[in-house]
Amino acid sequence: MCRLVAYLGKEVLLEDILVKPVNSLVSQSLHARETEMPTNGDGFGLGWYNPQVSNAPALFTSIQPAWNDRNLLHLAGKITAPCFFSHVRAASAGGVTQYNCHPFLYQDWLFMHNGGIHDFVPLKRHLRHLLDDDIYHWVKGQTDSEHAFGLFLQLAKGRDLTQIELVIDVLRETITTINQLADQYSMQGPSNLNFVLSDGKRLVACRYNSLDASKARSLHYSLGGEFLAIDGKYHMQKSSGSAECLLVTSEKLTDFEAEWHDVPANHFLSVDEKKQFKLTPIYPE
Repeated sequence: MCRLVAYLGKEVLLEDILVKPVNSLVSQSLHARETEMPTNGDGFGLGWYNPQVSNAPALFTSIQPAWNDRNLLHLAGKITAPCFFSHVRAASAGGVTQYNCHPFLYQDWLFMHNGGIHDFVPLKRHLRHLLDDDIYHWVKGQTDSEHAFGLFLQLAKGRDLTQIELVIDVLRETITTINQLADQYSMQGPSNLNFVLSDGKRLVACRYNSLDASKARSLHYSLGGEFLAIDGKYHMQKSSGSAECLLVTSEKLTDFEAEWHDVPANHFLSVDEKKQFKLTPIYPE
């Protein structure tokens, strides 16, 4: 059910994360390890930031499987970025079209999702009724993921998203609203909402299951000074001070278990512009 990678930190060559590690995202598109659905061949997407050119990210999506797309492999070997998102898709809600490929782009923001809103079809119309015309018409695809992002954008109106705590608050409200709509309009069942969101300077992710936290989809992170190869094997290098780069992934990219940590179930992970890292319960007790 889809796999994703997000990176924020020192400028990095994209293929060093997307292609070369032993369990790279390209490998996961064909042989995912941590999901019941090993093949994620219903398209992919890549979004990256080049702050010297624009605050808004670039976006490349395709309905080709990532393991068989020469354009992706060529671009990944030539692009460096301080922040990027990539996603390989196993289609659930919505057909195999470019409009349904993650990540989704709105102004300076990138958004992607692993999981699903349970029984999405009957609540879709009611979610769309919450959107103002500009957001309603911005949504082009059929996925629950893009609609969840549209809901986030709607709830963010008039809010100061330069403050990361407010980004977290709006994402929490997004999850709450989805749960309320599900209670009203759909059959009872678990929604898995592993969202990742960034404006190129800050990043917020969440790992969430609406009914049973123990069944939340996998989401890992690794913090350190730099992600690079030593003797042909990729590692997250330790930082001498505060962490300088962050990886958030559906699956561990390397076999070095000590370098990876689980995002706790039903928690937010956030990193601000000063690279200050934080884990926060979605619904504090």
